Amino acid sequence: MESRPVVDMACGVVMATFGCTPEDAWDILVAISQHAHVKLRKVAEAVTATATGQSMPAELQEHLVKAVQAWRADRDHT
Repeated sequence: MESRPVVDMACGVVMATFGCTPEDAWDILVAISQHAHVKLRKVAEAVTATATGQSMPAELQEHLVKAVQAWRADRDHT
C-alpha cells in the first residue's frame, strides 16, 4: 500500500504525457515493469521523477517507448 501514491502519480504523468485513460496508463506501467523485470514501484518512481526534470534510466526509457508504441498500435486497430 505504501507504493500506491507513487503509482497513482506515475499514472497521472503517463496520462498527461500520452493522452491515455487511467486503465491504459496502468497497463503501460505494468508492461514496463514486466518487460524490464523491475518492480512497479521503481518504474513509478522513475516516471514521476521525469516530471521534475530528472531523466529516466535508459533501459526503462526503452521499455516505455515500446509499451507506448504497443498501446498506440492496439488503440489504432480497435
